[in-house]
Amino acid sequence: MSDWSDEIEFLLRKAGKTAVAAARAVGSALDDDPYDVVCYRGYGSSSRAWIHGRVIERSGVGASTDADSTLRNLLNTYRRAEADPLPHARVNVDFAGRRTALTTNDEGFFDGWIEPAAPAVGDDEWHSWDGLLEAPAAPDHDPVKGSGEILIPAKTASFGVISDIDDTVIQSRVSNFIQAARTVMLGNARTRLPFPGVAAFYRALRDGASGDDRNPVFYVSSSPWNIFDVISEFMDLQKIPKGPLMLRDWDIAPSSLASSRHFDHKGVAIRNIMETNPQLQFVLIGDTSQHDPEIYRQIVSEFPHRVRAVYIRDVTTSARRTASVQKLADEILADHSSLVLAGDSLGAATHAAQHGWIKAEALSGIGEDKLADEGLEGRKVPAPGGGEPGTARPPMVVDG
Repeated sequence: MSDWSDEIEFLLRKAGKTAVAAARAVGSALDDDPYDVVCYRGYGSSSRAWIHGRVIERSGVGASTDADSTLRNLLNTYRRAEADPLPHARVNVDFAGRRTALTTNDEGFFDGWIEPAAPAVGDDEWHSWDGLLEAPAAPDHDPVKGSGEILIPAKTASFGVISDIDDTVIQSRVSNFIQAARTVMLGNARTRLPFPGVAAFYRALRDGASGDDRNPVFYVSSSPWNIFDVISEFMDLQKIPKGPLMLRDWDIAPSSLASSRHFDHKGVAIRNIMETNPQLQFVLIGDTSQHDPEIYRQIVSEFPHRVRAVYIRDVTTSARRTASVQKLADEILADHSSLVLAGDSLGAATHAAQHGWIKAEALSGIGEDKLADEGLEGRKVPAPGGGEPGTARPPMVVDG
């Protein structure tokens, strides 16, 4: 990005934050809107858990319906963005027999590592936690509280999956600011479209070689926390395996899609996940629209013998980008891992089946799911760079 655009972005962000702060001050003086404690899905181990959530003004946005109009979707997007956070609030967090007080930051987020009173054990992967707004508390209102979940991988898990979301799971066009903004602002969980076959592929990865491995799936994305509900509902509707979501705070400038911020956010999140689960190897899944291959190449270098494979969805069709990924693939191979650049889920799934990480019988189901997605009542638009359904290029496999 050029120096002049950096300066413009800085001024935009500064002006935006000033305007938002002023609006919040006026709003708090004029109304007494209720707040919610939003408890996100986190992750942990038997000895600690990453808790994170947000105290934010109730947006009034409910689940989507097939009847929602473009105008209604736009209004709901505005409500998500306009909802005021509650800064410097105290939240009591209860998890596994221990209560911990956490304080929200300027944007209403709270987070921290919590050590349970006793090691979290059992066959269940998901463990509940509660958040209660302690202060400020309105004396004439019911307690403000919420509930979330923590994923602790099952002992049966043979590996973990860490996946990007935008242009890897969901068609988002993040490389084009205007198209990405239109998708986010004018759509909902029912209009957002998956890449063909992704749901069946991720279910196969979760099931693993035995069919019941219960391999954990983590999602790391540069999408804003304000659309956490949209992403969660989308995954439920598409039957994509549930997992912790690591999203970002909402920026107001076009550089919210910049690769540098994407790089920093994703790198930190992935390191934390892998350090929390030293017993697991991982499969990393991303796409070519941002810097996923570069991020994953760094992770492979930092965590020797911990990454089984890197699966990259090819959404650019750029010869230069393909060449750069080929170079990264050679570097990854030198670090004892492998990279597959594929145009669709079936190409990556075939590699996983060949290595015995998923059941070979799952390939037919992934193929059927892919075809169903491609012909979904004519609503399926071509994947970025993917061409027409069924025309994906053969995968590039760099494997030891």
